[in-house]
Amino acid sequence: MFHVKHPSLANDVSRETLLALERFAALLLRWNRTLNLVARRDEPLIWPRHIADSLQLAACMVPRPERAIDLGSGAGFPGLVLAIATQVPFDLIEADQRKAAFLREAARATGAPVRVHAIRIETASLPPAPLVTARAVAPLAKLLALAAPLLAPGGACLFLKGAGVEAELTRASAEWHMQVARIPSRTAPGASILRITELARVPRPA
Repeated sequence: MFHVKHPSLANDVSRETLLALERFAALLLRWNRTLNLVARRDEPLIWPRHIADSLQLAACMVPRPERAIDLGSGAGFPGLVLAIATQVPFDLIEADQRKAAFLREAARATGAPVRVHAIRIETASLPPAPLVTARAVAPLAKLLALAAPLLAPGGACLFLKGAGVEAELTRASAEWHMQVARIPSRTAPGASILRITELARVPRPA
């Protein structure tokens, strides 16, 4: 069993969730030997840099949605981790076939309520969901364009963003009307969680 490297998580999640996250972390490290899921230098930091970073979104999932869509799921951050922790059903969109295979195996091993779609985000034809999540996928303006068709009316986006978030918000505001709540990251200095609601395109001049 892969041991927890972020002890504070023991106070944040149930024992059952922690065991499932440990199975996920162990599987990720095994697959990482042949598939570039995370940088090798990040392997000792799986818990603080990736799992805990993703888990902090769970507190922002209020009210708890009936389902969610995660864009560019990669190694499972944040969508698979959130599905494990909250049991909210997630659709995970990941174009890379090998990463999608990992996500399916991780879902099987952890019992996470997810469906994996090995397609490009632009081609996804899923029913819109009340929550769309993403981490390290694209600059905000492009990310909003990807998320908008998949976001149900009245829904919210939760995006993890780094220190350059202010410039990204400025650029995105030229194309999008939105309400933005910025929540400081608990795991990465200078980073933020963006909770975006009331998303709508800025009308183009006639």
